[in-house]
Amino acid sequence: MPLNILYTTHAIAVGGRNGHTRNHDGLIDLDLSVPKSMGGPGKPNTTTPEDLFAAGYAACFGSACDFVAKSMLKLNPTKITVDCAVGIGRDEAQRFGLKVDLTATLEGLTQADADRLVAEAHKVCPYSNATRNNVEVTLKARAA
Repeated sequence: MPLNILYTTHAIAVGGRNGHTRNHDGLIDLDLSVPKSMGGPGKPNTTTPEDLFAAGYAACFGSACDFVAKSMLKLNPTKITVDCAVGIGRDEAQRFGLKVDLTATLEGLTQADADRLVAEAHKVCPYSNATRNNVEVTLKARAA
């Protein structure tokens, strides 16, 4: 089905993983470096595409939790915090791939409601939909 696009952004990267990336308005303007653990220089004060993906996924999933809580489940968590860990590695065929671990801490909910909320948020989050059946994503809900 075609999407009714509500917002589009643009970014450009020069030099790949050992280069520089910047979005169109300059709010993101970062040097990149391959980490030493991947055989790169691991330059100080640089980031990686995985850092950027983790930050975006955490924010998007947090918003999905908020949306689901209020509009679908009629829950009212007092605070939503999402920790997103993104790992990069190789599979048996030596192809690179990603693995994501999402932990949502939901204050003011029971564990049962937190579990239900995270499961439903995973169904509506655009990042979750983009990675589904392509990236291993594990979910964890913590009631606080």
